Amino acid sequence: MVKEKVTITLDRSKAENARALVGAGSTSEVVDIALDRLIRTERLRQDVAAYRRLPPTGAEAELAPLDAADLDDSTDWELLYAEDPG
Repeated sequence: MVKEKVTITLDRSKAENARALVGAGSTSEVVDIALDRLIRTERLRQDVAAYRRLPPTGAEAELAPLDAADLDDSTDWELLYAEDPG
């Protein structure tokens, strides 16, 4: 991911509180974490809103009771989808 330097105006005490809460090494890291969380939260909110608008199709409803036993394999999913620590 390409990063570029920007200038922002923010409440310094909020930035310091956030930095302490997440253990970030810099204000830039705090802003990066905050933006990642905002993006993830808004995408989830939009997904939930979309699911509330449209009922599942018949085909989707048929998938719900399927046994997930076939998904049990030796793949280390936590490693594959680990969050970048920064």
